[in-house]
Amino acid sequence: MIKKMGFNWHLRQLMATQGMFQTSDLVPLLAERGIHLSREQVYRLVTQPPQRLSMDTLAALCDILNCGVQDLIEITVVNETVRKTGTGGGRTAPANVHRATIRRPEGL
Repeated sequence: MIKKMGFNWHLRQLMATQGMFQTSDLVPLLAERGIHLSREQVYRLVTQPPQRLSMDTLAALCDILNCGVQDLIEITVVNETVRKTGTGGGRTAPANVHRATIRRPEGL
């Protein structure tokens, strides 16, 4: 059995505690620390948990928000466990899938 890990991303909440309610507030603060992201990139960083994040960006966020990494990222264990199988991914088709039959109208 394998434990499935996840995380909670608290950037928006930490920004709010610092009085930052606009995602664009971060753009100049990141730039001061050598991190040049577009407004769209910063918006996604604030509103969606990132799957990849550079250490430089993480360090800059911690500095801006005066927090530690553990305040920004909360590691969680998802309750479900995944059983490893030798079947190449363990995908199976849903039981309620039916193959469609296409019929031409009579007379064609």
